[in-house]
Amino acid sequence: MKGNNYKENDGRPAENPGRPEESLKKPVVHEAIVVEGRDDAAVVERAVSAVCITTHGFGISGETWQLIDKAYREKGLIILTDPDHAGEAIRRRIAERYPDAKHAYIARDRAERAGDIGVENASPEDVAAALAAARATMKAAASPDVTAELLDQLGLIGTSGAATRRRAAAAALGISYGNGKAFLKMLQGFGITKEELINTVNGIQATKEDK
Repeated sequence: MKGNNYKENDGRPAENPGRPEESLKKPVVHEAIVVEGRDDAAVVERAVSAVCITTHGFGISGETWQLIDKAYREKGLIILTDPDHAGEAIRRRIAERYPDAKHAYIARDRAERAGDIGVENASPEDVAAALAAARATMKAAASPDVTAELLDQLGLIGTSGAATRRRAAAAALGISYGNGKAFLKMLQGFGITKEELINTVNGIQATKEDK
């Protein structure tokens, strides 16, 4: 579970959000997948295309709970925590709050490396198998409505003040804030439409101008 959640880029040009066709090569999972850390999310994202939410361990913040709430209502959840005592404690805590969440498991011997136990040590193939065993809902890949080009046009990446605008848009939409790549994944994963994003950004700008 090493690593933290997505970090902002302090106004510097965002990471290249990648080409839409890159994500279309992987299986698409409808549910949001809850993991413990950024490295766990990284291996999940090598296996499938899905919204990944990191808990930062047991101390789940209010903002993260709100994001999990939204995912549970709109997409459903799959809990994939480390196969150790701490991971099981986190799993139980989340499952108590979201009783209809699905559970994915990776065997301890498939998640251990040099004495370290964690989802991040599993192979993408093992992660894909665990999600399939959890009866993850697979859906057909489709060209996303929101693209990196649109983010660029709206000033949400690659320009001064982009990080501030992303933070405001994320708050208005109820999704997680992140760098350009992470923000694009969240928008696409939650099915935010082009029209919805444009209206949100324009609404934020109009509010500022009224002050």
